[in-house]
Amino acid sequence: MDSIALVIPLLPLLSALTILAFLRGRKKAAARVSVATLTLAFLLAAFFLGRHLWGAKDVLLHSPGLWGSLWLDPLSLILWTFVSGISLIVHVYSVRYMVEEPGYPRFFAMLDLMTAVILLMVAAGDLISLVIAWFLVGVVLYFLLGHDPTRPAAGRYAFWTQITYRVGDVPLWFAALILIQSYHSVSLPVIFARIGEDPHVLLWGLPVPELCGFLLALAAFARSAQFLLHTWLPYTMDGPTPVSALMHAGIVNAGGFLFNRFAPLYEHAGWALHWAFFVGLVTAVVGSALMLIQNDIKRSLGYSTMGQMGFMVMECGLGAFPLAVFHLIAHGFFKASLFLGSGGVIGEARQRDGVPPDPVYTSVVERRPIKPSRLPWLVAASLTVLVPVIVIGLSHFFVAERLFYEQGVIILLFFGWVTGAQALFAAHKLSQKDPWRLMSGILVSFVIIFIGYTLISHYFGDFLYPDRAESLRLYEAASIQHLSFDLLALLLAFIFVGGWMLTFFRESLDWGRRPGGRWYGWYLGVYALLSRELYVADLYQRASQILLQWSRRFNVWLGWC
Repeated sequence: MDSIALVIPLLPLLSALTILAFLRGRKKAAARVSVATLTLAFLLAAFFLGRHLWGAKDVLLHSPGLWGSLWLDPLSLILWTFVSGISLIVHVYSVRYMVEEPGYPRFFAMLDLMTAVILLMVAAGDLISLVIAWFLVGVVLYFLLGHDPTRPAAGRYAFWTQITYRVGDVPLWFAALILIQSYHSVSLPVIFARIGEDPHVLLWGLPVPELCGFLLALAAFARSAQFLLHTWLPYTMDGPTPVSALMHAGIVNAGGFLFNRFAPLYEHAGWALHWAFFVGLVTAVVGSALMLIQNDIKRSLGYSTMGQMGFMVMECGLGAFPLAVFHLIAHGFFKASLFLGSGGVIGEARQRDGVPPDPVYTSVVERRPIKPSRLPWLVAASLTVLVPVIVIGLSHFFVAERLFYEQGVIILLFFGWVTGAQALFAAHKLSQKDPWRLMSGILVSFVIIFIGYTLISHYFGDFLYPDRAESLRLYEAASIQHLSFDLLALLLAFIFVGGWMLTFFRESLDWGRRPGGRWYGWYLGVYALLSRELYVADLYQRASQILLQWSRRFNVWLGWC
């Protein structure tokens, strides 16, 4: 029965080969074959996932050669179902959306090939298969992004994405070579077992798990658009919308998969997790800030994905690996639906000249004064601080009391509290006819979200990591000294509460966009910096120009040209 799982990644591959060989000139037939095979692949993936939920054991399917194995564990099975489901939605959407585009059958063949490569990547049971599939994802994505040769911008940024991916592949190759040399195997289960037996193997005087943890994190940063390696993501919007949906839902999330696949290694790579937390935190803040100033809906969604990927990597850096997988899946479905619906939103906006009058629109966008009808500020502030703390405390007390002793969970809850408090502050600032009803609705939503978060993350973690000791070791590896942790929490609390107060009292402090105000110059400077996207792309462009100039001089000096 387990050997039937080999069919799942082979189905989209066979569909791609069939379309390229026999259906190049038959649009309807190509689309039907592609959708049918993806439907079958999704049903098989869901079947094996359900079979594992009912008690089936992990299986490693070996090939006759040195490499080419598939690892049917909870991570690969749940990602098989997720990837095939997202791909099926994109395929169905593309049937009508791409019908007038040139190369219609070729587009479906490339979608099938991308799906097959991703399915192989998430289920690879050895390092060689994983590295090959990781590399091929970037290659196929290049052809999908540059599908229309009449759009020079799409081809240019597809090449930009390809270069970034290849730079990020180098650390993964080095990590694979180091692991093979140090533990004398290409099989991932064998390597992880040997790391558990002897995690203190040294190379060049450095612990191998720590060194490989840094290299794998760097590869994940490039694939998941972390800060300084993010510039390719927002500029790939010139590609077809279905490709954007598949990329933001299933490809850019690969960093979270890589962390989870090598979770046994990160149990002994604490400093690599601290680095991931810092990079993810910076990426989440920068991506969210850049998202807010975009005037293009797809570019805004691109920066939103950057911020969400930063939060996903931050979760890994805190040791909350199962929560990162849940975030990966939830964000994938959410962002795919947004991209697939972005065309309709743009078309509807073109048909209507303006936005109908609304209190929220009037107060937030047009900044018009309206008749105030708010809760007393002391009541709003009390609800802002007390309600999230009470909800978080009760939910975790009833679901998993021991989680209060794990620093990573406390940090995640702290950020949840910050997000909820910001939502309550924003709601209080918006005047409504019935402010108590508005506040009640937001509080109920907040309670549902956090109870859902604690329940889902707890039981989802039990499925992905049934060995509770493994999850505890990950949290322990991500922990820092108690004094440093307490000081960090106090500092973050001071910064966030100070930010809330500045936002709440910005009118009286004259901190805003009013010309001549005390902070107007600072506001313009920050806006200019964000509008230029922190000048990161400009620095890369200038660096490439300098590199080309020196290469020309070098060629002249050697007499090559």
